Amino acid sequence: MSNKVKPVLELKEIYKHYYQGEQKLEVLQGVDLAILPNEVVALIGPSGSGKSTLLQIAGLLDHPSKGDILLDGQNCAAANDGIRTALRRDYLGFVYQYHNLLADFNALENVMLPQLIAGEKYSKAKEKSEWLLSRLGLKARINHRPAELSGGEQQRVAIARSLANTPKLLLADEPTGNLDPHTSDNVFLALLDIVKETGLSALIATHNMELAGKMDRQLLLKDGKLVDLRPTKRIKETKNFY
Repeated sequence: MSNKVKPVLELKEIYKHYYQGEQKLEVLQGVDLAILPNEVVALIGPSGSGKSTLLQIAGLLDHPSKGDILLDGQNCAAANDGIRTALRRDYLGFVYQYHNLLADFNALENVMLPQLIAGEKYSKAKEKSEWLLSRLGLKARINHRPAELSGGEQQRVAIARSLANTPKLLLADEPTGNLDPHTSDNVFLALLDIVKETGLSALIATHNMELAGKMDRQLLLKDGKLVDLRPTKRIKETKNFY
């Protein structure tokens, strides 16, 4: 019997191209990726290298031109919209550069809504939302609407919302890219702490090399391919790719 740990996410030979008029643009060219349970992986690369495209494919929001997407061992590259929606709801969490909070709801309600939609009881959704927001330093702000929160506070609410349905895998696309450096560091470290505390896995796209170096692995996306930057390579060596 094999003791090999099953990845929470596997991408196998992922290709993605677009057409711009008659010109074929190759964005991803045979990307392979495996993320293990409780592993936090940084995705770095030049602007326009395809990081967002890769995250969209991993999150079942876009289809690859070719290749396999395995979530918890299930190949869902060709899954229909219903299955994809269910997997995103039950298996994945998303954080984007912009928080996309619902303006008419307060912080607590924004975090509760995904749970209520998934069928959770109101009392349990409220209890979990309060815990997540408190864990992210927002205990005193749970009744405030997005317009009453700072940019860093709004993004922490978005992080709490992404974790509300207990995903196995968190996908984050430049989650602090819209914040000032000091706020960015604080929000990012809070994100890493709660990811590790809750035991999920994460793939996080970032341009911040210092923060990328705090994750378990760093993957460089360049020329449509992924390069695994091992600990023997210094993270600052990637600066010349920008």
